[in-house]
Amino acid sequence: MSEINEEKIIELSGECFGCPAKPCQKGCPLENDTTVFISLVKEQKYKEAFELLAETTVLMPICGRVCPHTKQCQGKCIRGIKSDAVEIGKMEAFIGDLALENDWKFPVADKEEKEYKVAIVGGGPAGLTCAQFLRRYGIQVTLFEKYNTLGGILNHGIPDFRLDKVKLNKWIDKILESGINVEYGKELGNNLSVGELEANFDSIFLSFGANVSTKMGIPGEELDGVYGGNEFLENGTILDLTGKTVVVSGGGNVAMDVSRTIKRSGAEHVYVVYRRSEKEMPAEQKEIDEAKEDGVEFLFQNNILTVNGNKDGKVKSIECIKTELVQKEGETRLSPVNIEGSNYELNCDYVIMAIGSKPEDDVVNSLGLELDRKGRIVVDENGRTSKKNIYAGGDIAENMGTVAYAARAGRNVAEAIVGSLQ
Repeated sequence: MSEINEEKIIELSGECFGCPAKPCQKGCPLENDTTVFISLVKEQKYKEAFELLAETTVLMPICGRVCPHTKQCQGKCIRGIKSDAVEIGKMEAFIGDLALENDWKFPVADKEEKEYKVAIVGGGPAGLTCAQFLRRYGIQVTLFEKYNTLGGILNHGIPDFRLDKVKLNKWIDKILESGINVEYGKELGNNLSVGELEANFDSIFLSFGANVSTKMGIPGEELDGVYGGNEFLENGTILDLTGKTVVVSGGGNVAMDVSRTIKRSGAEHVYVVYRRSEKEMPAEQKEIDEAKEDGVEFLFQNNILTVNGNKDGKVKSIECIKTELVQKEGETRLSPVNIEGSNYELNCDYVIMAIGSKPEDDVVNSLGLELDRKGRIVVDENGRTSKKNIYAGGDIAENMGTVAYAARAGRNVAEAIVGSLQ
């Protein structure tokens, strides 16, 4: 059951103004009909609320918990101008939990099984969403996943303290109920090829993410003890963190997840180093506040210049420099500029780079698709790539970086595939 009770949910629903312009819906990447959904919750028509949300999303209890609500739906809430915004996420998670508890089913638009077959590579938010929407039209779907569990970043990138994995995997099972075939242990460039998929499927959707951490391009990144944030979370990097000092470079939600995971694993000091101020951090304020509560220390307006090693090639410290924020001509965002002479050294045992991610070069380069300068797959507004019948979405093709945006990409591709096959 949800972490919040029904009485509180009804109270929260009563805070919504029911704005005719629906700014919260415009702020939601999935364009969930939030105001009508909330009105149904207020009337305790919970199944109807689920059915309404199911028209646009299949990830209710997940998005309700991990989305950056203050930067999306709740960030557009009119009530939030003079008071606290309506807590849409809590209501969405509540309805998702009820759907699981009561075994409410996703809608079926066409019960007739079609002869068309679609391959989806990657079982994260984009892949799962695409698969479920395709099944609504009777299209046969096979999902290829390199791990032995689905969920992508949900299972391998978001810590348990933010997203309960038992509840997550039960929800994934609900999505699979619609008749989605899954082949585990299948990875492009290893035991799976695009050519093989093209020979056996009418369309292909690539949604395997972009999970290689970006480096800062500074001296010392090759030292033993420097890790990427995405790999740290995804691969469950095993380190003896007890009593250690760890530096995390970055200001997004990945940096918050990494720093909190490390602190909860016994590290004595965890420093998040960020070039700008707290106000400019891309992470949601709630995540920043919770990291502080966990004991994470923040070094705002600081920049890492080098990672220093000892004679054994292991990390021993970082050299930092303080920054000031200046408004550069033609730029809307304040830029950090190093303050000359403000250098200092900070001793540490590990450094985690959490400043962004990119696709795996060897894999995307082998696909024969048009790529942008960052190595992501170029797609049109419907997720179509430069190759007929191959689509891509999520972080492999864009850099919006949230679960809801990835899910929206999956839904868009499903709609485009349905349109092209029928």
